[in-house]
Amino acid sequence: MSGTLYLVATPIGNLGDFSPRAVETLETVDFIAAEDTRVSVKLLNHFEIKKPLVSYHEHNHVTAGQAILQRLLAGESCALVTDAGTPAISDPGEDLVRLCAEHGVEVLSIPGCCAAVNALAVSGLPTGRFTFEGFLTVNKKSRRERLEALKSEERTMIFHEAPHKLRTTLDDLCAAFGPERRIALCRELTKLHEETQRTTLGGAVAWYAENAPKGEYVLVVAGAAPAQAAAVTLEDGVAQVLALKEQGMRLKDAAKEVAEHTGLSKNELYAAALEH
Repeated sequence: MSGTLYLVATPIGNLGDFSPRAVETLETVDFIAAEDTRVSVKLLNHFEIKKPLVSYHEHNHVTAGQAILQRLLAGESCALVTDAGTPAISDPGEDLVRLCAEHGVEVLSIPGCCAAVNALAVSGLPTGRFTFEGFLTVNKKSRRERLEALKSEERTMIFHEAPHKLRTTLDDLCAAFGPERRIALCRELTKLHEETQRTTLGGAVAWYAENAPKGEYVLVVAGAAPAQAAAVTLEDGVAQVLALKEQGMRLKDAAKEVAEHTGLSKNELYAAALEH
């Protein structure tokens, strides 16, 4: 019988956010797969956890993933951790999860910190529907094409950005979405200098032209205003009335129904339909 892969979310700054269940999981697995073993060993030492570590990251995930899979198939259990946050979210861990799914290995998520969700929660922007975009590509043409494709996106958008790229990203966001689009810039989440700045894209560009970006950022950008439905002409409305009449509805009732969902005058629809 195969073992289990546990996706263990780690703190994004404050060690107090590491849950008792996460600690227990790391204590009970056979080995831990870490994005950077040097970072993870500090976390393990803090909680006095002694477990074998293997490296699993963007540059070795193909070969390392196969090695981890074979150990799981042999019955060992493994905890996958990243340097900070939830494994497999904007992370090569998704490939390991897919491998496990293809080979019938159980995968369980041990929930915890996720910078994107934390930032969304404090942004003050709509949270009911959102899209996670992660890090934009450094290729200027590809970045602008991606942002152009997002111009009409109505959901709140979440981006990650490093401090040395922030000004360029804000310039591109402002050019694509306009200076009045709202944004929340969340930096150093859960850390000592945590800060959320709520402003517009134009305001953010102006602020960071005078102030140096510091720390890791999550950018939460308001979606586009809903597109207004095209106005229905009287001619279109009459066509709808006649179509309902052909289905057996009384002309007066058909005019009333079409008026209700188009905003056109019931009397005008009825009178115009009589002329056909």
